[in-house]
Amino acid sequence: MHVSSLWGEYSEGSFGSAAREWIDLLADCGFTYWQTLPFCLPDEANSPYKSYSAFSGNPFFIDLPMLCEVGLITRDELDASKQRTPFYCEFDRLNEERMELLSRASKRMTNYAPIDEFMSAHPEAENFCRFMALKKANGGKEWTEWTVEVPDEDELKLWRFAQFVFFTQWAEIKAYANKKGIKIIGDIPIYVAHDSADVWASPEQFLLEEDGSPSAVAGVPPDYFAKDGQLWGNPLYNWDYMKKDGYAWWQSRMKFMLELFDGVRIDHFRGIEAFYSIPAGEKTAKNGKWVKGPGMDLINALKPLCGDKLIIAEDLGDITPEVEALVRDSGFPGMRVLQFGFLAGEDCPHTPHNYPANCVAYTGTHDNNTLLGFVWDLDAGTRRRVFDYCGYRGDDLDESYDYLLRTMFASHADTLIIPVQDMLLFGSDTRINKPGIAEGNWSYRVTKEQFWRIDREKFKYLNYLYGRSR
Repeated sequence: MHVSSLWGEYSEGSFGSAAREWIDLLADCGFTYWQTLPFCLPDEANSPYKSYSAFSGNPFFIDLPMLCEVGLITRDELDASKQRTPFYCEFDRLNEERMELLSRASKRMTNYAPIDEFMSAHPEAENFCRFMALKKANGGKEWTEWTVEVPDEDELKLWRFAQFVFFTQWAEIKAYANKKGIKIIGDIPIYVAHDSADVWASPEQFLLEEDGSPSAVAGVPPDYFAKDGQLWGNPLYNWDYMKKDGYAWWQSRMKFMLELFDGVRIDHFRGIEAFYSIPAGEKTAKNGKWVKGPGMDLINALKPLCGDKLIIAEDLGDITPEVEALVRDSGFPGMRVLQFGFLAGEDCPHTPHNYPANCVAYTGTHDNNTLLGFVWDLDAGTRRRVFDYCGYRGDDLDESYDYLLRTMFASHADTLIIPVQDMLLFGSDTRINKPGIAEGNWSYRVTKEQFWRIDREKFKYLNYLYGRSR
């Protein structure tokens, strides 16, 4: 579950009391991990996989009641920020109002020494704050079109304040989770946005034209999710340059992520073996080509930083023997997804009896339908095959659910991750993302009433029965 999906009263989930209640539930159920989506500031379509910086924190996660408690916002301001609906993230309202509120809070801050100290220790975060202030000074234009070179001091103060508070509040949540025996898994989007502090501050790390525009962009070819492929539009890395400086940018990124989390999922891991390059200006991803990536060179540069933390290789999609070899050589566990296990032949790696121990198994990911929605959408023959596989002889969707769950709990996979929607047996109307569709994603939230309906005893029993308890 992403932080944005937590319940609360202020338009989006936050680092407040709901996060602690969620951690308490995970501990009560005998779980070990909480996996999130990327924490970076999302783009205009609210996707956390395309951000203004890989080293940023989403200021909308800042818990407002905590700011009120220390006198940085007033009670009236807090009350005026209450949401109009608990069922989805109010992105439009957040974009219109939240930064202005945080700006007022930043001007009430009297001791800036901790902020200066934080920024000195996190130069990439400082770059991000300056980038956002300059972007505002240049009317929101992309950095390649900027003419104003000096940011407004109040705007810069706002972003520095917001990042400091974000990381301070998150550190408290993470410490609370770790004390409860819960480790937190973050997510590293493999690419960054062209209009980002990352590309602006270090253009030499990316494949760009002389005017700063991308010479080619990232995506994936046509697949299960999208018939035209997915045109992500991110600039591609200049891997030759990165190799010369020892992959310093990637090392900084991994250090930053492992300061925030107890482990990370590397999104689109197959792009490290070979990446899909689409000529700039294409309207779809159909005309791209695969280009060899850095492979184990990059992995060997990152592994010394990882220690014993869980690093998940997201090896979904168009997987070749070369990608399989890279996952194996890295030692990182790959991913297996139950929903993919019945869409191919008997030797499909996503069918639970084929799971190796060194993998992380999912009923579904943020890109999938919910488990109930998936089963509902199956044709009758495939649905019967799924039910037979899980030992269920009936045909009731709700009744089949525990059989599917038990099949996953009983698998050989060392780690099992269950989306919160599948803990609640929710349908496809609660899925968080539909790949290839730009609008209407990422807004799903759990209400407090729904949260209390999660069957703690059931999950505690399943974790105990199949030896998965902490």
